[in-house]
Amino acid sequence: MARYHGPKARVNRRLSMMVYESAGAARALERRDNPPGMHPRGRRKSNYGTALTEKQKIKHYYGLGERQLRRYFDNAARGIGNTGQTLLLMCERRLDNVVRRAGFTKTRPQARQGIVHGHFRVNGVKVDKPSYQLRAGDVIEVKGRENLKNVYRGVIANNSPQPLDWVSFDSENLKATVLSLPTAADISLPVDANTVVEFLSR
Repeated sequence: MARYHGPKARVNRRLSMMVYESAGAARALERRDNPPGMHPRGRRKSNYGTALTEKQKIKHYYGLGERQLRRYFDNAARGIGNTGQTLLLMCERRLDNVVRRAGFTKTRPQARQGIVHGHFRVNGVKVDKPSYQLRAGDVIEVKGRENLKNVYRGVIANNSPQPLDWVSFDSENLKATVLSLPTAADISLPVDANTVVEFLSR
């Protein structure tokens, strides 16, 4: 998947939410919460523009490319139940998202980088795909190298993640266990998923 390498502060301002959690992007949003460009407050958004914004929130928040998002949508549409909710739950089960939300890292790009570099194991096996779909009972842990463990202990010491109902986190042993699959109440992104489903169905 092609990663976004552009200015993260502009994305936060454009989408009016903290999609990227790096310190610089967060400060920029606090200083100027209006969209970038000339006369941003006077613009009116069409229904198409609103739906596109909601889709962009999902792409940037979870670090998805267009084809990957379409693939998730196709899989969700074939399943039973609310397609938008199923789509978001698939995103929540991604390894990089769980690594971030459990508390190993401060941001999702940081989690993704650690996974790609082979810093994490799932059930004792190295997994280097950020998109890996976790299941109930899976155990995530930092690779056994002491220097790596010290790095993540330092990150955890300066990080205050919110506890999750569906993932338990042992910060001392650098281990997270997926207790159950996430539910609609566990979705961390405030987005109108039904609008996105209508947009992708066109």
